[in-house]
Amino acid sequence: MEPVVALPADWVGEALGIELMTPSSQPLARRLYRALRAWIQAGRLASGCRLPSSRRLARDLGVGRNTLLEAIEQLVAEGFLETRPGAGTFVADLPFGRGEAVSEALSEKVPSEAPEAALSARGERLLGFCASSGDHHGAFAPGVPALDRFPREPWQRLLRRHQQRAPEAWLDYRTQGGVPALREALCDYLRLSRSVRCRPAQVLVVQGAQQGFELIARMLGDPGEVVWMEEPGYGGAQACFDAAGLEMVPVPVDGEGLDLKRVPPGHAAPRLIYVTPSHQYPSGVTMGLSRRLALLEAAEAHGAWIVEDDYDSEFRYGQRPIAALQGLTEAARVIYVGTLSKVLYPGLRLGYLVLPEALVEPFRRANARLHREGQYAVQAALAEFIAAGHFSRHVRRMRDCYRGRQALLRRALAPAVARGLALSEGQAGMHLVAWLDDLDIEQVLVRRAAEQGITLSPLSRYYLTAPGRPGLVLGYAGARDDEILRAGDWLAQAWLSLVEGEARPLRGRPGTPG
Repeated sequence: MEPVVALPADWVGEALGIELMTPSSQPLARRLYRALRAWIQAGRLASGCRLPSSRRLARDLGVGRNTLLEAIEQLVAEGFLETRPGAGTFVADLPFGRGEAVSEALSEKVPSEAPEAALSARGERLLGFCASSGDHHGAFAPGVPALDRFPREPWQRLLRRHQQRAPEAWLDYRTQGGVPALREALCDYLRLSRSVRCRPAQVLVVQGAQQGFELIARMLGDPGEVVWMEEPGYGGAQACFDAAGLEMVPVPVDGEGLDLKRVPPGHAAPRLIYVTPSHQYPSGVTMGLSRRLALLEAAEAHGAWIVEDDYDSEFRYGQRPIAALQGLTEAARVIYVGTLSKVLYPGLRLGYLVLPEALVEPFRRANARLHREGQYAVQAALAEFIAAGHFSRHVRRMRDCYRGRQALLRRALAPAVARGLALSEGQAGMHLVAWLDDLDIEQVLVRRAAEQGITLSPLSRYYLTAPGRPGLVLGYAGARDDEILRAGDWLAQAWLSLVEGEARPLRGRPGTPG
C-alpha cells in the first residue's frame, strides 16, 4: 500500500469549523477532542501529519486557546498526538489509521443501497459506442481569479518534472477518470473542507465544470425533460442544458436561495435540479438548512438528480465554512460539480464531478468516448501541488487578496452607495451585485462602460424570464488594485450622473432585457 500523504494543515481547521457548526450540548473542548480522535482512528489524519499551531486554530475557529489546548493535551496524554519541541504537534505513529480502519470509515460514508442508475435513452445509446473497460478582462469581469497572484514558479517546476517523467501509457488514450493521485487528493480535500461523502473512485476529472454539465445533461436527461433552474442563475449551466434540449423551468431565488414554494405550475416533474447552494450565482445568498433538506426531499420524491455547483466555496470572508449539500444525505441523489478555474486559473481547464456510486462507471466510459481524457502530466503535477501544501497556501492568500480587493471596490463606489446604490453583502465569492431600479439605466451603464474598456455584466441577462431584475454583476477578483479604483470611480460617477440627471426622463419607459 502506498504511504498516506500528510494532509495540508489548513484543512484541519476547515473540517473542525464545519464540525462546530452542528448544534451540541457537549462542551467545546470535548467536541474538538472527539472529532480529532475519530479522524486519527479513521485514518483521515495520517501518522506524522502536523497540526496547525494552537493559536492559529483557535483564531480560525473563534474559540479560546485554552479550550483548544485542553483537547490537544488530552490527545497527547492518550498517545494520539505528540509534541516535538520547536516543531509543533503531530499525529503519532499508530498501528491504525490505514488499511482496514480507512476502509471501514469510508464504507460508512457510502450508501449501501444507491439509487437505480436510470440513464436517459441518449445515455444508453452512447454506452453502446464505449469501450468496456485569453484575453485580459480587467474590471469588472465576473469569475476571473487573480492571475497576477498565482504561484507560477513552483507550479512550473512541478509541471516540468511530471512532463519529463510521464510514463508512456499517459501518451495513449485513457479511461481511468483521471490520474489516481489527483482523484485521491481531491477526495481528501473535499471530505475535510466541504464534508463531501466520497471515495476516490467517485471523483471524475473533466475539462472544466462546463464539460461536467454537458455530460450530466447528455447522460441523465432526454430532450423535452425538465430541469429546475435558479432564477437568476448561471448562464454557463443554462447554455449546456438548453443545448441538450431540456426544458428549463426557472424557480425564483430569494434571500435563502431557491424557493421550492414558487415552482411554476403546469410542468412535468424535474429530471434535474441545478443549484449553487453555498454561494448562489449571481445573487450571492446562501441556502439555509431547512431549504437544503426540503430540496433533498423534493429530489427524492421526484426521482430527480440535484446538480450542486460549488464553484467558489473556498473564498469566505468572516463566516464559517458551509458544508456541501451533497454531504447531508445518504440517498446519493446529488452530483457535486467542482472547478479549479476559480481557485487556480481558467486556462488549467480542469474540473471534477463527485458521482453517486450507480453513475460512476457509465459516466467514466461516456466521458472517455465523448471528450477523451488527457493532461495526465498536468493532473499529476496538480496532485503534488495539493499534497505539498501549495494549494491550501494559495487559497489562504487569495482569501486575503479578494477581501482587500472587495474593500477597494466598496471604497470606490462609496459616493454612489451614500446616495442610494445598493450592493450585495459580499460575505463570500469573487463578485458583488449592484442592484438597480431601472433596466434603461442598466443598459446605458453597460454601453458607456464598454466605451471605457470596462466590463459590466447586466444582471437581467441571468434571468430566463424577461425582463429580469436590473443590476450589475461586478467581478473584482481578477482586476488589479489600480484597475478597481479607476473603474469603480468611473462607475460611481456614471451612476450618480444618471440617477440625478439623465435618468429621470428614462423612468417609466418600458424596460427591455439586457
